[in-house]
Amino acid sequence: MTLAPAVTTLDTLAAGQSATVIHLAPAPVQGPDTGVDMSRRLMELGFVPGERIRMLKRGLPGGDPLAVKVGETTFAMRRFEAALISIKPE
Repeated sequence: MTLAPAVTTLDTLAAGQSATVIHLAPAPVQGPDTGVDMSRRLMELGFVPGERIRMLKRGLPGGDPLAVKVGETTFAMRRFEAALISIKPE
């Protein structure tokens, strides 16, 4: 019997692993960038439900920034942004 991978967030994905985007959560409202705007921006970049992504590299120390591949494009993002993206690891 095989267990399906649990849903987690992109900030926990190990370098070299792939996953599928499940959901984007709005960020807490802080300053001029509201959570709705950040979630919308991530979706505009290609982080949409059903999209396959791959964690290429994690920065050291502390893990910032993250290098994430979506389609044919590589993005650098902060851990708190990646924490908004729910994924299902492969």
